[in-house]
Amino acid sequence: MELVVAIGIGVLTGSGVWLLLRPRTFQVIIGLALLSYAANLFIFSTGGLRSGAAAILEPGEAGTLARYTDPLPQALVLTAIVIGFATTALLLVVLLAARGLTGTDHVDGRERER
Repeated sequence: MELVVAIGIGVLTGSGVWLLLRPRTFQVIIGLALLSYAANLFIFSTGGLRSGAAAILEPGEAGTLARYTDPLPQALVLTAIVIGFATTALLLVVLLAARGLTGTDHVDGRERER
């Protein structure tokens, strides 16, 4: 399970960095979103990857903490997902406004000579 998550984090990070280096604004926004997803997966995996483990302790079972996952990374990732969605929506609106004003979606505002 850990290997699959590590490979997924690596693929998302690599794809995000590659898209960040592209000349179009939309590709940069998607690259930022992929990097935030990779960071969310990394934070989520720090809480422990256990299938079917409860995040809340039941009374009288304080001695068996190894069976439980840490709920703090889950709460952090949930908050980060909401903030990331709002940021992506804001960046898309700014992209549409800039495209309308400049007529191009190139990062520096001008097209490359062909």
